[in-house]
Order: sequence, then structure tokens, then C-alpha cells
Amino acid sequence: MKKFYLLFALACITSGIYSQTLFTYGKKVVDKEEFIRAYNKNKTPVADKEKALREYLDLYIKFKLKVNAALDLKLDTLPQLVYDAQSFRSQIEDSYLNNEKALNDLLAEAFIRSQKDLRVLHFFIPVTADQKPDDTLKIYKSITGLYNSLAAGKADYAALINTEPVKAKQSDIGFITAFTLPYEYENIAYSLHVGQVSKPYRSKNGWHVFKVIEERKAVGKWKAAQILLAIPPQGSDAEKKILEKRADSIYRLLQNGADFAALARQFSDDKITYTNGGELPEFGTGKFDLAFENEIFKLSRNGDISKPFLTPYGYHIVKRLSQNPVSTDKNDPAFQFDLKQKIQQDSRVNTAKEIFVKQILKQTGFKKAGAVSDADLFRYADSVVINPASETDNAVVYPISNKPLYFFGKTKISGKDWLDFIRAYRTNAELYQGESNTALVEKFISVTALDFYKSHLEEYNTEFRYQMEEFKEGNVLFEIMERNVWGNAGIDTAGLLKHYNENKSKYLWGASADIILFNCANKAIAGEASEALKNGKSWRKITEDSNNMIQADSGRFELSQIPLILDAKNPAGAITEIVTNAQDENTAFAKIIKKYNADLQRSFDEARGLVINDYQNIIEERWINELKKKYPVKVNETVFRSLLR
Repeated sequence: MKKFYLLFALACITSGIYSQTLFTYGKKVVDKEEFIRAYNKNKTPVADKEKALREYLDLYIKFKLKVNAALDLKLDTLPQLVYDAQSFRSQIEDSYLNNEKALNDLLAEAFIRSQKDLRVLHFFIPVTADQKPDDTLKIYKSITGLYNSLAAGKADYAALINTEPVKAKQSDIGFITAFTLPYEYENIAYSLHVGQVSKPYRSKNGWHVFKVIEERKAVGKWKAAQILLAIPPQGSDAEKKILEKRADSIYRLLQNGADFAALARQFSDDKITYTNGGELPEFGTGKFDLAFENEIFKLSRNGDISKPFLTPYGYHIVKRLSQNPVSTDKNDPAFQFDLKQKIQQDSRVNTAKEIFVKQILKQTGFKKAGAVSDADLFRYADSVVINPASETDNAVVYPISNKPLYFFGKTKISGKDWLDFIRAYRTNAELYQGESNTALVEKFISVTALDFYKSHLEEYNTEFRYQMEEFKEGNVLFEIMERNVWGNAGIDTAGLLKHYNENKSKYLWGASADIILFNCANKAIAGEASEALKNGKSWRKITEDSNNMIQADSGRFELSQIPLILDAKNPAGAITEIVTNAQDENTAFAKIIKKYNADLQRSFDEARGLVINDYQNIIEERWINELKKKYPVKVNETVFRSLLR
């Protein structure tokens, strides 16, 4: 009963003030929109729509009356209920502090990019902060000239990077996929077709040009093991020849059936993997050197072993362990979850956050006050870093402290708020990354906007307001039902006994039996328990010795309540067959102590639970009638009829 009311309460909410009034109770109004919202959350297919709506309207009216009675008693101000609401808010508010559309767009983008790998060349000219204007201009002309040559189809890269006044650095990044490169570079690479060159891109550290030279279907995730014979630094040709012969010898042993893991432990110079049989962590595109990856990708079946091959690190012999292709199903929940996790941990999530902050600034009516110049903001920010004591510690109050900087509607953000932010941020070595004061102002506005929005979520997010109201109303409903109905019914023994004596014919047994009911973890355990019981072992001893693998209970049960089929011919003392639940493999059986025919009278103690439930309904109906007198209910029949269309 309690569970029913709590579930019903969580489905019922107060909302919208702009639609037609469906009913009133006392001075309160419930509109059509609010009622339909609650009804649709519980709607099931029905043959008679009008009957279903009227039944739900009756339930909803009673719900609103009880909640109103609770609010009149100020039960919502009880410390425990206030604490519960605050805890619930903290659990759900973060889920409303993001731009769902932007995140979904990032997810869709990452999925598309994950389907193919790109091989990318990178050209780069570094730029330093102390560079002279003339040098900066030379660099720009050089990177532009290099771009023009590449775009014209020239491919003599060694010559091209030496042609311009300032020499560029050129590298073959190898194959990349989503999340291989920083997001800003990934965006450039995936905007190009094979053979296409990106326009010069200026980053914090210099100028970049990218060229895509190859494309392939994504290779997915691989697991492999290796035996590495490392070449010493400045190793001679003679030393390399010795290692080559040793690698060939090991390879012949493997061809003759030698254990790869054992040989890795014996010969491999890879200090990280040799103790684990040479097994490398699972990897994907871009993890290792291109030459190394290519040799692994040649292996077509699990268990295949490569011939020895040379890289700058030495001679490798690689064994393919497994390969998991990239999912091509947009609805694959595991792959979607993996992509979401990567997005949340990647810089690209800032794109969604930036969009969200812009929306918040517009939604909350953010505007600059203009009372303080940027120069003063920066000057006093530097002063706070030099003297970080807070104003509440009786330190100096700065001239900008009480001046407004920004407004969110009528809420003022003052100079003191800015200085407190600077004090906390710039003096924290883990947070402060050397940002300029201009960048810190942007961060301050972003943080302040999010904090303001978070503390006023009910005003700006309808769904959040609905969810909080559902929870609060459910809580006060539970509290007042406990006080006025459930608690009273349980302790009114005289009333319960009177109701039982006046309605004895309602409290009859169905066909029933005294049994010992066993629930076991699996069929094998159930079989052992059944045999032990047949051999005379106490049922209590059986459960005690089961290490919590068996639960048992004795009592009188109606046959319809027992998860077993009791044969009418089973005599007292018989043990039923074992029945297995197909979903969880739990098993049950019973020992029959005594059988009873249907329609025997339940004693008051045997019927107590049923009596309490019925008595609660009587108390509740009396209370509802009182509430209807206190808060008269009027239903707008015209608006109700419009729900049937």
C-alpha cells in the first residue's frame, strides 16, 4: 500500500499555469496540461478512454488534496524532508548542466570518424612568444609558400621544406582515427579528402599544414604479443647481424611448435611485457609506429605469427591474439558508451560546454554593468595574488569590491566575486595554467554563469522543476499518509478487531497447506538439500550449513501463493519436485506438513495483514471526505470532455 502511494506520487506533478483549468480544490487550481502530463506518465492501453480518465482524475484529485493538507501543516519544512530534497537535487542537477544536443552531435561525429582511418603528413614551423615581427612575417610567408606548393601537387617533401626562407619540420604521423590527435587537429584532418592539403593553421606553438595521403576502413582494436630483440644504441652492423640470426632461430622454434609466451619470457628485451608472455595492452590505430602496425595487420587469423622484422627499436616477432572490429551499428550501446566516455575525457567536450554557456548567458539575461574597466579588473587581480588574504580576514577592501561587474537579471556579480575567484584560482598551482587575465575573465563569466544557472534551475528548466516537484510532493505525501492513515491503522487494535468481527466472511483461507518452503541458488544445491531432508536432517540445520545458498521458511500458505505445483495426491510429509526459475536459475521445493481445504476461517492473527489493509482504506476514505469539505473540489466538465477528443 505504501509503495503504491509513493509510486503514484512520483508520477503526479504541479505545473503549467497557462492552460485551461480542469479542476479546483479550495483556492488551488490544476490545469489540463498538468493533469495530462501526469496521466501520460502512467497511461496504459485501455478500451474505455473516458472511464480510464475519470478513474485517474479521481486518484489525482485525492493526491492533490492530501499533498495540500501536508503543505498546510508545513511538512515540507521538516528537516529530514528538506535534507532529502537537497540530496535528490544534488544527485540529478548535473544531468541538466549540459547541452544534450551538442553532446549528441559530438557523439554522432565521433561515430562517423571512427569508421575510417586516415594516414596524415604533418608540416610545422614553430613560433615563440618573443619572436620579432620580421621573423613572424617570414614564418607566415614560408608556411603559405609551402601550402601553395603542396596544394599544387608537389610531393618532393624533403626539397619543399628546405625551399622556403624558414625551414619546416615534416613528419608522417601514420594512421589516425577519432581521438588519436588533439581535437583541433582531428577536425582539420577529417575535413580533407585523400591527396588534399589543409590551409595553414595557427596554434599556440606555431603554424601547421596537414595532408591526407591514404584512407582505409577502421582496423578496430587489436591484442598481440611480441618478442623484441633490442638493438643497442649506436649498435654496429655486426651486432645487428647477430640479432637477426637469433631472431631467425627463435622464429624456427615457433614454427616447430615452441610456446610463444615461454620464448618471450626467455628472450624478449621488452622489459614491460616479457614477464606476461610478451602480451601488449590492447591497441588501436595510431598507438604504435606505422611499420610495426603494418606487420601486425598482415596477420589474418588469431594465433598467426609474423616473420622477424626490423624497426628502429630492434627485431620483432609478433603473434596475433585477437582483433575486435569497430562497431558499425549506431545503436550499439557498448560502443556508444565507450564513445561518450572518451568525449567526456577529451577537450572536445569543451565545445559543448561553450555552446551551453552561451545559451545560459542569453537565457539568464546576462549583461555587463560597465562600472569597472578591464584595466582595473586586471590590476586588482594582480594585487590579490600578491596579497591573497581575503576581505573577510580584515584585509584591505579593494575599490572595485562593491561595484557591479555583471548582472544575471536582477542578481549582481560584484568586484569582490571576481577577486575571490582570482584568489582561489591563481593561487592554486593545480588549477592555474598561466592563462592571461583576459582568458581568466572569460573563465570567471563561464563559472559564474554555470553557478547561477545551477542554483536557479527550477526557473530555467521545466523538466528539472517537474522532477523536483514530483520528489517533494511524493515525500510529503508519504509523511502525511504515515501520520494520518498507515500509522493509525496499525496501532488501532480495537478498531481492527471490530472490523474483523464485522467482516469475518471476507477473511477465509483459500486451499492451503502448512509447508517448509526451500529456495536454493541452483538445482544441484536444491537436490542435495532435498536428499538431506529425506534422510531426516533438520531443515534448520540444512539452511545453517548452506553458507547462505539456501533459504527456508515454514508456515501456512495458500496454494496459489506458492511457486510450486502441489499434487493433490501428495500426502503430508511428502517432498515436492524441484522447480527451476528459467530467468535466474534459482530453484524451489517444499515439504508438506499438512493440507487444508478452501473456505476455512482465518483467525484474527492470521488475517491481520489483510484487515489492516482494508482498515487503512476506510480511514483514508473518511479523511478524503473531510479534505473535500475543507478544500471543495470543482471539476470543469467542459475541459474534461475536451480530453476525450
